[in-house]
Amino acid sequence: MAIGRKPVIVRKFSREWLAGYAAHDDLGSTPELELLDLTGKVNRVSWEQVKWVCAVRELPSGESSNPERLLRRRFSVKPRNPGVWMRMTLLDGEELEGLAENDRSLLVGAGVFVTPPDTRSNTQRVFIPRTAIDKLELLAVIQSPSSRKPKDEPQPELFESESAPQL
Repeated sequence: MAIGRKPVIVRKFSREWLAGYAAHDDLGSTPELELLDLTGKVNRVSWEQVKWVCAVRELPSGESSNPERLLRRRFSVKPRNPGVWMRMTLLDGEELEGLAENDRSLLVGAGVFVTPPDTRSNTQRVFIPRTAIDKLELLAVIQSPSSRKPKDEPQPELFESESAPQL
């Protein structure tokens, strides 16, 4: 049992969901997800059953059809934050876009952490196990303005400096 647990909602491919607390750092590193539910019972869920794990601001209080409140699944415009803009098609055919960190975590690990399109919703981050992804599309790599390299080309001059007319 990990010490630092965060509130999460686990969505299964069977459309069932579980709410509780999971160790954020251990997601995907264990053979099964360990979830401390709201009654204090530890549930273990196989990663093959998990569609996604949503880190949420608050756990659901009566919302049964969409507890993660993940209303927008696509970006309406190009995201402004730095990262890798991805579109994932899951095994059940559902599509989800997200912004992932541009680091080694995309290549190694048991899944991908993405920031969803609507950051003002209840869901802050989504962990998608690699076993749940059927197709992954890279839409863009977005850099922060401070990390962009300046061009080495000199700026062209507007006027020739050889012979300027004297008045």
